[in-house]
Amino acid sequence: MDKRDIQTLEDIKLLVNTFYSKVQNDELIGPIFNDVVQDRWDAHLEKMYRFWQTILLDEHSYGGRPFPPHAQLPIEKVHFDRWLSLFHETVSQLFDGPTATEAMSRGEKMAALFQIKLEHIRQSPFRPLL
Repeated sequence: MDKRDIQTLEDIKLLVNTFYSKVQNDELIGPIFNDVVQDRWDAHLEKMYRFWQTILLDEHSYGGRPFPPHAQLPIEKVHFDRWLSLFHETVSQLFDGPTATEAMSRGEKMAALFQIKLEHIRQSPFRPLL
């Protein structure tokens, strides 16, 4: 099967739905996501469609701040590594091209930035300004 690049909102939805299906069933990060998202998966997925549509297609439909919801989660490097592994696996499984490569690069940068921010918050004696 020839894979094409990520080009449309439908492609974003396929990526997000496939990825989060893996996340929900993952033994390491699934319980964290399922505990936080609970029965609001449809709303979470809609938000993720808008986030990745904005990032990858330059169609500005997301206006949130992605870091604050993650600030209080019990997550460490191992969780980010699993998230990235599943994300790369999903992108590579479904797509091939410059936007797919950009998606993986953005995922890596986001994971690295979140880890730096979390480490800073956890080491600071002051309450974070989120």
